Amino acid sequence: MHRLLPYLFLLFIIAFLDRVNISYAALEMTKDLGFTAEVMGFGAGIFFLGYFLLEIPGTLLVEIWSARGWIARIMISWGILAILMGFIKTANQFYWLRFLLGAAEAGFFPGIIVYLGHWFRHEDRAKAISMFMAAIPLANIIGSPVSGLILGVNWFGLAGWRWVFILEGAPAVIGGIVTIFYLTDWPHQAKWLPADECDWITRELDREKQAVHSYRIWEALRHRELILLVMAYFFAVTSAYGFVFWLPTIVKKASGVSNLTVTLITALPYCFGLIAMLLMGWSSDRSGERRYHTALPMIAISVGLLLSGMLQNSVVLMVAMLCLAAAGINGYLPVFWSLPTRFLTGSVAAVAIGLINSVGNLGGFVGPYVVGYVNSATNSFFGGLLYLSMSALVAAGLILKLGHEESGELNTALHPPALKNK
Repeated sequence: MHRLLPYLFLLFIIAFLDRVNISYAALEMTKDLGFTAEVMGFGAGIFFLGYFLLEIPGTLLVEIWSARGWIARIMISWGILAILMGFIKTANQFYWLRFLLGAAEAGFFPGIIVYLGHWFRHEDRAKAISMFMAAIPLANIIGSPVSGLILGVNWFGLAGWRWVFILEGAPAVIGGIVTIFYLTDWPHQAKWLPADECDWITRELDREKQAVHSYRIWEALRHRELILLVMAYFFAVTSAYGFVFWLPTIVKKASGVSNLTVTLITALPYCFGLIAMLLMGWSSDRSGERRYHTALPMIAISVGLLLSGMLQNSVVLMVAMLCLAAAGINGYLPVFWSLPTRFLTGSVAAVAIGLINSVGNLGGFVGPYVVGYVNSATNSFFGGLLYLSMSALVAAGLILKLGHEESGELNTALHPPALKNK
């Protein structure tokens, strides 16, 4: 699907950059506005409270209404709010805009995961998701030095950190308008797709739906595997966003180098993250194995964060361990998001994916806030990194409690023994 994936990839780069550019702006806005580490951590995390409230309804609208229409609405509204972030003056304004930004973006990521299920078979899904989610590390690889350069400007009397929000928020508005005319909701609506390919993918996806046990929504929400996925994602996201938000500040404190050099150094871990994400998605689809391809990267997060906290006196070794953590943070994602559709489909899958992402992303509030709070109390990042490390380890343990793919309902239904032996 060469038409869809590159465009969705571009949208996610814009989305993720607007979500995390606060970590680069923080290098200057903290002293400019007099914000403490605790204020910054709370403001970074409150984004996910707004995100939580509208996540499930937003994801369901992608399935039962229109992916194109809902994704366009999301992008235009969050782009406007992201630009307004460049004009804040008080902590309360900071909190409110971060909260509203999360509410505006709710449904974007899980909605696209559902949307990919409209176009890709289960056996191809992890690879497709990995290609889409490669935007996460790439957004940081590109965004780190770009944000570093913007921090150095002072146009029209506005500090560089304000221009980070203004210049990086504008593409979301443009992307939202383009989305209205570019995306197609379902294969049967795609006039650009050859008729034989359209018929084939429609038949394949219909066969998958028939092969999966049909759950009612309330039955699905009580499903053991769904509960484990929600809990695992919460702890994994706690580690991930604690890492993403505080990475530039940790490197700055340990190295004492300029802001531009800090942003160049922080791009390095995401290079490893990009490689890990693509390799894990490819390896998981090739082998058909999901659990260990999800749990092992989470263990890498835990080890990397723990050792980076212990090695803060050696910048080179600390950055090497942060690279290991980044590889894990990005490596587990594409495989993890192929897990819900092993046993759920249609609107039920949309609700489940929205639930996983909304509850899980509350960890995006907890992680940055705990690290900021501990740093304010102890003047050290070690305690916060230890907390993030333990969270990732708990996530890995929960994933390992999932049922084996070999006994999964979808795998058995699509590939019964009689067919495998032929």
